[in-house]
Amino acid sequence: MALDLVRIDDRLIHGQVVVGWGQPCGVGFIVLVDDAVATSEWEQELYRMGVPPEMDVFFDSVESAARRLPEYRADRRVGMLLTGDIETMERLVTAAPSIRTVTVGGIHHKPGRVARLRYVFLTPDEEAHLRALAKRGVTVTAQDVPAAAPLSLDALLAGDGVG
Repeated sequence: MALDLVRIDDRLIHGQVVVGWGQPCGVGFIVLVDDAVATSEWEQELYRMGVPPEMDVFFDSVESAARRLPEYRADRRVGMLLTGDIETMERLVTAAPSIRTVTVGGIHHKPGRVARLRYVFLTPDEEAHLRALAKRGVTVTAQDVPAAAPLSLDALLAGDGVG
């Protein structure tokens, strides 16, 4: 059951991840993969405050997450692995090629990004990183909430669902 969801969300741990995904999917633990957060106690504490006490949170760098992946997969609880950006996820998949499915969640507007979905804005470089993941054999989908149908990478990049 462990690590049923590998997700990219630029807000990392927030209400939609905890309430929208965590509760309906029965998530028992979250693995937050971010090199900076992995070394920052105060940032870790901020993220812990957004998680109910029955849900564990683990903070890893890309390197430590790749090393600990078998441990997370052996956990009998449902787990979610999060990165805050596509490049970090690509680095993780390179270090841990056993990751075969990635869900793109919220990637919000900033200069240089174009709307692909109402919850996904991408730069051309980010699109290239998603294509690179797919070329590695990773199934890349986009899905904002569990009740929504996942969209394929082609549908995501075509902007199907913008509006």
